[in-house]
Amino acid sequence: MIRLKTPQEIEAMKPAGALSKMALRRVGAHIRPGVSTAELDRIAEQIIRLHGGTPAFKGYGGFPASICSSINAQIVHGIPSPETILKEGDIVSIDTGAVVDGWVGDNAWTFFCGEPDPVDRELCEVTRDCLKRAIDLAVPGNHLGDLGAAVQEYAERHGFGVVREYVGHGVGRVMHEEPNVPNYGRRGRGTRLQAGMVIAIEPMITRGSPKNETMPNRWTVVTKDRSCAAHYENTIAITDDGPVILTCDDEGPWCAMEGGVSA
Repeated sequence: MIRLKTPQEIEAMKPAGALSKMALRRVGAHIRPGVSTAELDRIAEQIIRLHGGTPAFKGYGGFPASICSSINAQIVHGIPSPETILKEGDIVSIDTGAVVDGWVGDNAWTFFCGEPDPVDRELCEVTRDCLKRAIDLAVPGNHLGDLGAAVQEYAERHGFGVVREYVGHGVGRVMHEEPNVPNYGRRGRGTRLQAGMVIAIEPMITRGSPKNETMPNRWTVVTKDRSCAAHYENTIAITDDGPVILTCDDEGPWCAMEGGVSA
């Protein structure tokens, strides 16, 4: 069942979204060659707890960390580790979530570690723009298929693959609510959007084939051909006045527009 939120509840979700975005930005600012993903995880958890929140991911379904850190061919659910050291040219997808007063904020961004390969830069910029195109369509009366089609058409027009097995989702007092929000589809199809819906829109786009597999740790999803993947996400409230980005802080929802440079 889709849980519609009142305007008051949407307002109450903003602190969780802002804290999740703050953690994401702080982690992104520390991405550089030689840094371990365990250190990035420590930074995120420290920020979230310092500001009165709880990491939404830690312990969720048994997940062992406060962030997902997915590097290069890892699509989603990368587990931070002191043995995983970032190197020049990596693209690093960071997914953060925070719970404040029982509400969840959930967002992701793909950052550059140094200077990426030009095609990986394009992959990130296209994936970021897929997210923006889907958000623009997140208005009452449109369908989930409109959002998915916008992502799919733009990504495939640029020669990139669209992951189908992993999708966006509703967000509320739990991290994953109905409905599922695919990154592919047909316009005019799927659930009709209503004011009060809160959804995480999160394109996952690949440089090569979108076919994927799960690693032996049972969490980390990688491309089968080991081509790079990018992942961008914001939590969006659908209102009669247009889409509201809940994972937004005082720096604004997008900040710098250079692909993976900033959240």
